[in-house]
Amino acid sequence: MKLRIGTRRSRLAMAQAEEVAYHLALLSVEAELVPMVTSGDRGGPAGTTGGVKASFVAEIVQALREGRVDLAVHSAKDLPAHDLNDVTVAAVPERSDPFDVLVTREANLGPGAVVGTSSLRRQAQLLRSRPHLEVRPLRGNVDTRLSKLESGVVDGLVLAAAGLARLGISPRHAVPLPLDEMVPAPGQGALAVQARTGDDGTLEAAARLNHPRSRVAFEAERGLVRLLGGDCSLPLGAYAEQRESAVRLMAVVIRPDGADLAWAQVEAASPEQAAQEAAQTLLAGGAGAILAEAANRS
Repeated sequence: MKLRIGTRRSRLAMAQAEEVAYHLALLSVEAELVPMVTSGDRGGPAGTTGGVKASFVAEIVQALREGRVDLAVHSAKDLPAHDLNDVTVAAVPERSDPFDVLVTREANLGPGAVVGTSSLRRQAQLLRSRPHLEVRPLRGNVDTRLSKLESGVVDGLVLAAAGLARLGISPRHAVPLPLDEMVPAPGQGALAVQARTGDDGTLEAAARLNHPRSRVAFEAERGLVRLLGGDCSLPLGAYAEQRESAVRLMAVVIRPDGADLAWAQVEAASPEQAAQEAAQTLLAGGAGAILAEAANRS
């Protein structure tokens, strides 16, 4: 069996797909990468729903549905909250570092320093925890954003620790942001490996990559997004972990200016129950209005 893995052409996406191919090879399953340029890479959503990040996923999923590839590998945080009927998440490999890192040109950021991010989640939490900073939109892949940092366009960046690690990048000034300051995006640090629902041989091979604890966290965080009716572009942070027989889920929905938030921390017997309880707590705390306001702005 030789499996074709669909992936974006970006350096990070290729590194993620190569990680999956490497682990398949350890299981004596041969794989080849099929790089693609998506509508998101071309700068437009091409009619997709779920925000800009979903446009990086849609065309790879379509290639999977049409049988042009056998597996699709995505950053789990970019994956829409709902699966199509003929596509399923066959595996969630062991999660990498789920947290964010503040990368700066100088050792410290003084009052008025500019931090670049186009993530409402990161913007909101930065403005709440560090109101002396100025946050400006900054798009592009990791290399592009780092080059803008070095050239002085911004003084700092917030990047995913997992992305830096997968690219082998160790910035000179990088400070991990603690959970009480920056709750990560749902699914951050995890990979989602998709296959067609009826492709039993591929499903069986991919399932061997599944990491149970990482899968539980993925299901809890993604389930919360689904229940809130949101997507990966909204100011929602969520972090779950399995602890013995319970699933702990922490989540925050925060107004983009950092002025108001809804907060939840629950512990439940299953990822589905954790997502349900966290959603109820967040909505009772005003999350619905915050998410609606953010959606109207995007």
